[in-house]
Amino acid sequence: MRRKDIPLSLDSRSRFLTLALLAFFSFFLQACGAGSYPEYNRVNVTTAQGNPNALDAGGNVPLPAEGGNVRVAILLPLSGKHAALGDSMLKSAQMALFDLGYERFELIPKDTGGTESGGKMAAQQALQDGAQLVLGPVFADAVRGAQSGLAGSNVNMIAFSTDWTLARNDTYLIGFLPFDQVSRVVQYARVKGINRFGVLAPDDTYGNAAVNAYQQTEKQAGISGTRVERFSPRAADLSIIIRNFTDFDKRQAMNDSLGTPFDAVLIPAGGNLASTIGRTLNSYNLPPSQVRRLGTGLMDDPRLAADPALAGTWFAAPPPRLRADFENRYRRYYGEQPQRIASLAYDATALAATLSRMSLQRNGTIDFTRNALMNPNGFAGVDGIFRFRKDNIAERGLAVLEFRNGTIVEIDPAPRTFQTRTQ
Repeated sequence: MRRKDIPLSLDSRSRFLTLALLAFFSFFLQACGAGSYPEYNRVNVTTAQGNPNALDAGGNVPLPAEGGNVRVAILLPLSGKHAALGDSMLKSAQMALFDLGYERFELIPKDTGGTESGGKMAAQQALQDGAQLVLGPVFADAVRGAQSGLAGSNVNMIAFSTDWTLARNDTYLIGFLPFDQVSRVVQYARVKGINRFGVLAPDDTYGNAAVNAYQQTEKQAGISGTRVERFSPRAADLSIIIRNFTDFDKRQAMNDSLGTPFDAVLIPAGGNLASTIGRTLNSYNLPPSQVRRLGTGLMDDPRLAADPALAGTWFAAPPPRLRADFENRYRRYYGEQPQRIASLAYDATALAATLSRMSLQRNGTIDFTRNALMNPNGFAGVDGIFRFRKDNIAERGLAVLEFRNGTIVEIDPAPRTFQTRTQ
């Protein structure tokens, strides 16, 4: 039987002797008790797949004879061009299961191939296997397919997609979305005395979400006069757009006596595009020393930190210490670096294990209903605290980071509780 078809679970013989992470994720954040996170302890990992004595003839890990077994499917691109991502996310999900040591929990991987038809088939197979909750898929097309495959089943799905338009009654999005990232960094900049903003965003789904988030934050913070410019993400040359955006010709005609058109510019982009925008701003006499660059989690990239055109950039992202802890443990377990969004699979699996354990202890039943998922106190994960908003999109507690001397440093820590925030 191929690995992606094997339900994964833990026998009591393969549970960890040290369950430090159970304390990390196995409780809801309480209003007065979310002041700190416990440190990870080093533990030895024995996977079900690496322990043939734990497997029965069908390739499954035997569960206790008592009832109350939990069956959760995880839909990932385990084949095709994104197979490496799917593999990394599956390993992270396994790591969460092993860390929490929940012997009644079965994780059922299903391959979507990253396609809509694959997502539909994987979801249908998950239902046939008795899944009570679905984690994933990753890509928007696969999520749409999975939604079709789950239609009428009353089984909820926690997807990893960043396409916020996919959120609906039975679909929750745990992916890294720009809404909180934009709000966090703009509010921080406002506190630091920045009053004039520009927004230079790609005209795509992500850019639309970032502009929408900025406009909502703008109203809340009392910001006015923002200059917003959109551009095609497929544009070969942004120089004319940025030339007009920065009032370069007017400033040149008046020998720059007009000053800068804004104090900071929000750039919801990453990779080469972010670097190109930074250098083009420089070429129109708006270096980082005069106009602060603001970004989203797409800026969470050490390569960008070394770009002089982006020096001093502020952006919001998950707490770096927690992320570093997760990556260090993953490398110890698997001998390789996890892909960036692999942590989503860890947190989603840990959330499912925690909710099922708690509901079984309380009521003797497994509760993955909306009421359980929408706990207003939220949950603690390897990317910080998070909870689902009323629109089923994850709200996160984020840190503010800065590119400083070619490195990424934390300049404002992430909140440790949602106590003072409204949903």
